[in-house]
Amino acid sequence: MISSDLRRKVLTWIAEDPDEQTQARLGELLAASDAGDAAATDEIESAFAGPLTFGTAGLRAALGPGPGRMNRIVVSQAAAGFAAWLQAQGHAGGKVLIGYDARTKSDLFARDTAEIFAGAGFEPILSDHNVPTPVVAFGIKHLGCVAGIVVTASHNPPADNGYKVYLGDGSQIVPPADAEIADQIALAAARPVAELPRSTDHALIGQELVDAYCEVAAGLVPSEAPRQIDWVYTAMHGVGARVVEQAVAAAGFPAAISVGQQHDPDPTFPTVAFPNPEEPGAIDLALELAEQTDVDLVIANDPDADRCAIAAPFPTVGWRMLTGDELGSLLGDDAIRRDVPGTYANSVVSSTLLATMAKAAGKPHATTLTGFKWIGRVPDLAFGYEEAIGYCCDSAHVPDKDGITACLTILRLAAELKAKGQTIADRLDEIARTHGVHVTGQLSVRVEDLQIIRDAMAKLRKNPPATLLGEPVDVRDLNQGTAELPPTDAIELTGEWVHVVARPSGTEPKLKCYLEARVGAEESAADLKAARTEAARMLTGIRDEMAAALGVQA
Repeated sequence: MISSDLRRKVLTWIAEDPDEQTQARLGELLAASDAGDAAATDEIESAFAGPLTFGTAGLRAALGPGPGRMNRIVVSQAAAGFAAWLQAQGHAGGKVLIGYDARTKSDLFARDTAEIFAGAGFEPILSDHNVPTPVVAFGIKHLGCVAGIVVTASHNPPADNGYKVYLGDGSQIVPPADAEIADQIALAAARPVAELPRSTDHALIGQELVDAYCEVAAGLVPSEAPRQIDWVYTAMHGVGARVVEQAVAAAGFPAAISVGQQHDPDPTFPTVAFPNPEEPGAIDLALELAEQTDVDLVIANDPDADRCAIAAPFPTVGWRMLTGDELGSLLGDDAIRRDVPGTYANSVVSSTLLATMAKAAGKPHATTLTGFKWIGRVPDLAFGYEEAIGYCCDSAHVPDKDGITACLTILRLAAELKAKGQTIADRLDEIARTHGVHVTGQLSVRVEDLQIIRDAMAKLRKNPPATLLGEPVDVRDLNQGTAELPPTDAIELTGEWVHVVARPSGTEPKLKCYLEARVGAEESAADLKAARTEAARMLTGIRDEMAAALGVQA
C-alpha cells in the first residue's frame, strides 16, 4: 500500500488528468495497490518517483500516468516550459513547427503542444498527418520558425513515446539550454494543468511541407548520375515509407521492392522485437526478400526515419548488414571524392577512419561528443555521422541526422558503382586498402542497478590500463572536458592501433565501450583478408581487456 503523501499526489493527478485512459489506469493501479497488489504499488511509486528529466534529447519514457511517464499532463507542462524559455530568449510570438510520428498518442501530444503554444501567444504550425523527423527539422528553417518539436520515441520499444525539440536553426538543444528549459518546465508543473493557457487557434500544414522537403532532397542527386539500381526497402513499421517513395521518385530512381509487412505505420511494431535496424533480427524480412528478388541493396529506416541502415551481398559470406561505421566511411569517402567543401565530423565513439580519410584528402575534420546535437552544430559541416546509423548528408537544409537523404545518397553511390561493374563490397575493400583496416565493435553491459555502471567507471578512472594488447595507450578522462570537447562522462584510451571510449549510455541502463582495432594501410594493401582477420582478433582481445579493466563480464 502506498503512503498517505503519495496517495494525495495520485488523487490530485487523477482529478487533473484530461486523458480518460491514463486517468482510469491510475485509478485501477490505486485500487489494486489498496488490495495488496505489490506490483501495482511498485508501478505507482516508480511513476511518481520524480519528474522525467528533460535533457538534450528532450523527453523519452514509457506511456502511462504520473510525472515519470509520457502522458498529456507531462507533455503540456513540457510545452509550457519550452514556450516560456523561448519567450525569455526573445522569440515571443514566433512560428513553431510541430510534427509527430505514428506512435500511440503522438497525435494527441502534438495537438496539446500546439494548443499550449497558441495559448502562450506563439504561431504554432501543426502537421496535419504523421511525418518523419527530418521533414520537421527541414521545415523549421524553410518556414522561418523560431523552434520545432517532434513527438517521437524514434526506435524505442512500442511502449515508449518522446518529445524532441529543435531551435530555429534546425539544430537540437545543447547545455545549458536543456537545464534552463527544465527549470521552466518545473515552474509549469507547479500549476494545475487546467490553468495553463491554451488556444485552438493554430495553423495546419500538410502535403506542401513534404513536397518542399522532397524537392530539396531530390536535388542532391545530379541529373547526370546513374540511376539503375534494384533494391529492397523497409520502413520498420514507421512513418518513412510514403516520404521515401516520393523522394526516390522525384530523384529519378526505380521504386523499391518494399517489405509489405513493415510498410505501413503500426505503433505495436508486430514483426520486430525491437524497432531498430541495428538490432539482431530487425531486418530479417528485408534480407529474405532481397535473396528472393536478387537485388543489389537493402535500405532500412528506423520508425521516425532519421536513421538509415543498409545491407549488401559480400563474397563468401552472402548478405549482411553494414555497421554504422562502415556506412559512415562509405558516405564520407563518397563526399570526399566529390570534393564536398567544409568540415567532416563524427562523434568520439565512432571510428577514426573518417578523420584518417579527411586528413589524407586535406579536408578539415572535427570530433564531437556523442549525438547530432553536437555533430549538427559543427560550422560548415560537409558530412557528419555517428556510429548509431545517423548520417547528415545535407547540413544546409537539415543540420541533423536524416535517414531519407542518406537513403538517396546511398542509392546514387550504389548506382554509380553498379554502372562501373562494382559493388558496395568492392568500395569498402578499396577504402581499406587505401587507409588501412578499421574494425569497430562494442562491449555493452545492460544492468538493473545503475550503481554497477558508476562503480565500473570509477574503477576505470582509478586504475586505467597503461596498455591494450601490449600497446601503450594515452588515457583521457573526458569528465573535465578538453580543448575540443565539452565535459562528458566518458574515458578515452588511444594507441597507435587501438581506440576505446567507455561511457554510460545516454538513453538506456547500459555501460558501453566503443572499440576499434586498426591494421595499417601497407599491410592491408598487401593482404586484405589477413589484415581483417588480424583486426578481428585484436578487437576480441581489446574487448576482453576492457571488461577486466571495468570489472564486468565481456
